[in-house]
Amino acid sequence: MTNSEFPLFDRRPKRKLAAILAADVVGFSKMMGENEDRTLSNLKACREITDGAIREHHGRVFGTAGDSIIAEFASPVDAILAAVEFQRNLRDRNLTVTPENQMQFRVGLNLGDVIVEGDNLFGDGVNVAARLEPLAKPGGICISGKFHDEVHRKLELIFENVGPREVKNIDNPVQTYDVILDPDAEKSSLTKSSSVSENRKVEAASILPNQRPENFKPRIMLFPFRNLNNQEDNEFLVDGIVDDIITELSMINSIEVMSRETTFDLKEKNFEIKELTEKYNLSYFVTGSIRSAGKKVRVNAELTDPTGHGSLWSARFDKIMDDVFEIQDELVRKISDSVLNEIEVTSLNRAKRKPTEDLNSYEFLLRGKFHKKKKNKEDQNIAVEMFTKAIEYDPENGRAYAEKCCTLAGGLSDENLFPLSNDQIWDNIHSLLGQAYELTNQDWDCHRMLCGVNMHFEKYDEAERYGRKGYELNPNSPGMLHKYGQSLVFNGDLEQGLSILNKAIELDPLGQSIMDTLVWANYADENYEKCLEFKPLSKHFTPSTWILRIACLGALYREQERNEEVKSFIDLHGRAEMSKELANLKFNNAEIENKIRLLVNNEAALQARVETNEAEDMIPGQIN
Repeated sequence: MTNSEFPLFDRRPKRKLAAILAADVVGFSKMMGENEDRTLSNLKACREITDGAIREHHGRVFGTAGDSIIAEFASPVDAILAAVEFQRNLRDRNLTVTPENQMQFRVGLNLGDVIVEGDNLFGDGVNVAARLEPLAKPGGICISGKFHDEVHRKLELIFENVGPREVKNIDNPVQTYDVILDPDAEKSSLTKSSSVSENRKVEAASILPNQRPENFKPRIMLFPFRNLNNQEDNEFLVDGIVDDIITELSMINSIEVMSRETTFDLKEKNFEIKELTEKYNLSYFVTGSIRSAGKKVRVNAELTDPTGHGSLWSARFDKIMDDVFEIQDELVRKISDSVLNEIEVTSLNRAKRKPTEDLNSYEFLLRGKFHKKKKNKEDQNIAVEMFTKAIEYDPENGRAYAEKCCTLAGGLSDENLFPLSNDQIWDNIHSLLGQAYELTNQDWDCHRMLCGVNMHFEKYDEAERYGRKGYELNPNSPGMLHKYGQSLVFNGDLEQGLSILNKAIELDPLGQSIMDTLVWANYADENYEKCLEFKPLSKHFTPSTWILRIACLGALYREQERNEEVKSFIDLHGRAEMSKELANLKFNNAEIENKIRLLVNNEAALQARVETNEAEDMIPGQIN
């Protein structure tokens, strides 16, 4: 008999992937030596702050010893949000107490494989987090490269690339990043500190005024990938990947890409990267290599900042060569997307540290996108101002027109957002749409935004047209797939829409907006069980998606659960919000909308139906 027949006797360790947080008090031993009672009292007060944030973000503390904390999270996003929250709350506490009562924590964060034994966790995933903690600044957060890869595109935080660092009892150097919690303070420390590292000296220099033109765009060059096998039969794959990446990146009008001729002219030549950087005024370059053994192929790629910041991103891809062209397409997509995301994040971080008078059009664009994501009134107005400046500095910056258009569209659903009437907003949007389309006909990301704007205005045919064009230009971007799939669903093409949305969530499994749209699509397809399988990445879905989940419970005759969800919704958002959501359902299908109102089946729903019917009676010639 084998252990597999009797799983109770299986002694193999249980493993899982987890985000690990390690935290420690700065100078704790010294504090204890000075006054034990005071130190322990302050530690208790601080632990209420740290542990509360960990619980709030779905974490679990599984190790404490003296002043240290070790916690696990299922999501790296939750882990870093918890760390940022309690570090900022601890900082605020320190401003309100005397110096001897102040406490600072260092935090290390890692994403890795751990071994589960009861309530405890062991392994490198935990060890690396613990080793990163002392590398953090007092009051700061240090994260591993793997952790950074998972969170940096999903959060409005600034990350500084500190580079690979040796850590105790870990064989290989660990790529590390510092989380910049206070950009203004960091900027000051970078320009004033005499003990700052060489990397940070370069970062400090980058905030000084420069001579770049106002319409400057980051320039990137791909160097020929090295064929480590030195076999000609591999050469087509090596050159094909580089060629396709150049083509892919050339479609983006916010960056400049050196031509394939310039790239392949370097093949078989000796060249100095520093000389090429100066000759072509490069902002970034990509290098890589390919090695194969039988049917196995390994591709390495790296994005580097030649101004002194070193490697910004690197990855290794191991594949089986069953279908060469499918492999090539997949590698091109993954490398291109990663390179573009890292360029945008790095450029945004630099732009945040520059005085406004020193920004160029591209940097104004990035600042505008940063504020646009924050949703509140002040930031939305700053975003419009930044996009306007981007257009003033470069009237050919088509993406700035599209971003400004998207931002202003929010003012039509919230009349208090901008100091403009609806008519003025409409006039702006129509003008911006025309200019954006004229300037960005080959930019898939602008077609994505134009698709979204037309969805907002319930112009679903136009939305699908822009979505299809963007999809043809880039069928591999999760954001593009999301918008195109959404337009198809709202135009009634459920089969193709769901297929494209499923690919989007596969490429971006943490995309909450994609998940929301999948709930809508599956509801329209009457796949109610599938709708309920989706779980919100934050505490709750958006109100409109939550309403659909309630309707699903009603459709499945799960009345008790439906009633509980209705109560939870009203407790959180209020009855008026439920009435508003039910009255304003936008499914482009009156039959589906009315069925939702019936399935939610509560006083608010009935009132919404009455209000909707009254409104329809008052609008002659209404178009559904």
